[in-house]
Amino acid sequence: MVMKMAKWSTVIFGFILTLIVYLIFGRYEFYGLLIVGFIVGYMAHQGVFGGMWNAALAGAFGTIISAILFIILVAIGGRALMGTLGGLNGFTVYGISTIFSVIDAIIKYMIVMGITGAIGGYIRGKDNKN
Repeated sequence: MVMKMAKWSTVIFGFILTLIVYLIFGRYEFYGLLIVGFIVGYMAHQGVFGGMWNAALAGAFGTIISAILFIILVAIGGRALMGTLGGLNGFTVYGISTIFSVIDAIIKYMIVMGITGAIGGYIRGKDNKN
C-alpha cells in the first residue's frame, strides 16, 4: 500500500482555516478545530491515515504560526500596550515560562484535528485516481 504522506494544498488550506479559527472564534476554537480537521481529512482523498496526517499537519502549522503572530504582536505592540502586555521584558519572562503550554497546544490540536481528519478521510474514502 503506497500512500502519499501529505497533500500540501489541503494542508495549507487547513492551516489557513486553523488561523481563522484561532483569531476569530476564541473560546469556541476547540469545536472549530474539530470541524477544520474533518474538512481537511475529507479534502485529502487519502483515506483514514492520509486524512489524519494532513489534518494533524494543518493543526501543528496553525498552532506554531499563531504563537509566532502572538510574539510579533507583543514585541511590536509592547510599547503601546505596556500596561496590558508588559512589553518585551514581560513577554520574555512569560514566554520562557509558557513554552511548555505552546508545546502542549501543538500536541493537543494535532491529536484533535488528526482524529476528526481520520473520520473525514474515512467518509470520503481513498481516491485511486492519480
